[in-house]
Amino acid sequence: MKTRESDWKVYRKRVPDWRERYLDRKNQEIIELLTDREGTPTERFWKTLKKMKEEKHTLVECFDPHTRSRMLISLFLMHRHGIIDDADLKEFSTELQEWIRTSISSLDCMSE
Repeated sequence: MKTRESDWKVYRKRVPDWRERYLDRKNQEIIELLTDREGTPTERFWKTLKKMKEEKHTLVECFDPHTRSRMLISLFLMHRHGIIDDADLKEFSTELQEWIRTSISSLDCMSE
């Protein structure tokens, strides 16, 4: 699928907001891990570190590099990781929305 200029503009505009929204949610999860009274401080530390490494992987996978040639895969991965949802996709062309939904459906069918 060829990337439309209008979709690229929406993507460039929205990525920073999506990243911040996602990190706000993940930071809250990390705070909960650190302040949970279950386990020792050492256990909470290592559990938190593991979570942060997992999130780093997700962020790199979805946001780096932030290029036009990677836009489709980036949107697909952001949707799969819950960074964006169908409401976020409504800002894009119908063609792009359909491509993402079809790609996700295809992947879901393959994993069943």
